[in-house]
Amino acid sequence: MVLPVFINRISAFLPHEPVSNEQMEARLGLVGGKPSRARSLVLRRNGIQQRHYAIDPQTGAPSMSNAQLSAAAVRGLLGPGFDMHNLDCLVASTSSPDQVMPNHAVMVQGELGNPPCEVVSTAGICLCGMTALKYAWMSIASGESQNAVACGSELASSLMLAHNFNDEYESRVEQLHSQPEIAFEKDFLRWMLSDGAGAVWLQAEPNTHGLSLRIDWIDILSFADQMPPCMYAGADMQNGRLTGWSRFDGEARNSRSVMAIKQDVKLLNDNIVKYTVEQTLQRIMARRPLHVDAIDHFLPHYSSEYFRERLAAGLANVGLSIPQERWFTNLTSKGNTGAASIFIMLEELFSSGRLRAGERMLCYVPESGRFSSAFMHLTVVGNEA
Repeated sequence: MVLPVFINRISAFLPHEPVSNEQMEARLGLVGGKPSRARSLVLRRNGIQQRHYAIDPQTGAPSMSNAQLSAAAVRGLLGPGFDMHNLDCLVASTSSPDQVMPNHAVMVQGELGNPPCEVVSTAGICLCGMTALKYAWMSIASGESQNAVACGSELASSLMLAHNFNDEYESRVEQLHSQPEIAFEKDFLRWMLSDGAGAVWLQAEPNTHGLSLRIDWIDILSFADQMPPCMYAGADMQNGRLTGWSRFDGEARNSRSVMAIKQDVKLLNDNIVKYTVEQTLQRIMARRPLHVDAIDHFLPHYSSEYFRERLAAGLANVGLSIPQERWFTNLTSKGNTGAASIFIMLEELFSSGRLRAGERMLCYVPESGRFSSAFMHLTVVGNEA
């Protein structure tokens, strides 16, 4: 027997005050002491106006760990009926953990200090927030847990600070003399990513008062059998294949910025809609009834406003042309927070007063790591008052 599962509380945590486009490079630092020539182009295309960094604005030093970001979001769920002592299952996700080992989720539990419970970490890039949510959902739906928390967080700024790239800059100073910037696939992402965390509390019963979101289904697909790596960190592309960080000595890791996040922008642009929208939805719609008139709110996670019209075209190609007045995204004001983005979007919409019982929501989260995609269907239940 599969039990119904409801999202009863949602929390978001964004560190410090918003950082404007004009403040970004001062906060992250100049690579090689020179301004980035890619910054203005990237920002013009992605449409992001502000974001948050876990960087002390006075000292420029990191102010929180990733585990602390996650813990802050989880604490935002606390209230009547729920405290950390009755938590059955904690699932935490991130693409930017503070360490390789131990896993991110146990570090979050350590920050929270809650009693022993099942603790699971999901890895990946943007999609791992959705895999965390699916694990928590399945834990309750199977009767293994009475309640669960799923969270996603990113501390991208720790990988984007200028000091991470200075060794590469110095090792290539002659080559870079005429083009004084780091490789575009690394510099591009410095102006795309930001910090934040979000969390949801799930139960087998809806809220007694107010609204809840019933999880109807979550479908996740990977196309790694067809597509090469596109976005990666802790590795370098050599002769068309990824070589992991452990194959490099310390000097090579620094001179090649192996630990930096990189993305093949052309591969991304040519394939992200084809695989994560069209091919994914064709498979989902073959077994699930999805109709435009039965979707009241569409929550798409995308990295840039550049993809908005391309996403709309992809939806039209599979017969799911959701009018853009039904779309909800906070990319321009909250930034691209990777695994945390879907939680941060859900929290803002859930708290907005716009939802009504009976409305249906479709959420979309892709990632370009090796092209994977998730769609989640929710139904609003309860009393708006």
